[in-house]
Amino acid sequence: MPTILHEPGARALLAFMPRTMLQRCPACLSYGFSRECDCGETRVAVAPLRFSPEDPQGDRRRQREGWGSEEWVKNLPTPRREGDEEE
Repeated sequence: MPTILHEPGARALLAFMPRTMLQRCPACLSYGFSRECDCGETRVAVAPLRFSPEDPQGDRRRQREGWGSEEWVKNLPTPRREGDEEE
């Protein structure tokens, strides 16, 4: 596998790379760089994507996930139990 971007074929491999390089298998807990583990399971990203305060796709993501809708508000966790009154 080419490790330097100016090597032949390196840029083509970037199209098939996962979101983060390091992957972890949830079944056998092994780490690797490929999506398929030796045990046959699919590895998942170890770390979440980087956070950006600008969040260029934030508005679209919130709309897609239904943030602010009535159903979303009803599913929010609350520290109060059912039947408790506000003080």
